[in-house]
Amino acid sequence: MKIDWAALGSVFGVSLIATVALVGLFTLGIVGLSKRESAASQGDSATLAVTGAYACFAACAAAVAYGIYLIVA
Repeated sequence: MKIDWAALGSVFGVSLIATVALVGLFTLGIVGLSKRESAASQGDSATLAVTGAYACFAACAAAVAYGIYLIVA
């Protein structure tokens, strides 16, 4: 049995980068929604933060859907 260490390292690197990117996008979405909460308590509007949060959540959902598509196809 022979292990292709270069391919294993490549898969590990791509998986690590994708995981960090998805977690970062989701965290930005949560931060955007928390800005809405703090702005609402002060009587302000945080339209840009909420729009950015929804865009981050949509990007996360698209990445997950693409991953599922790659697995199923």
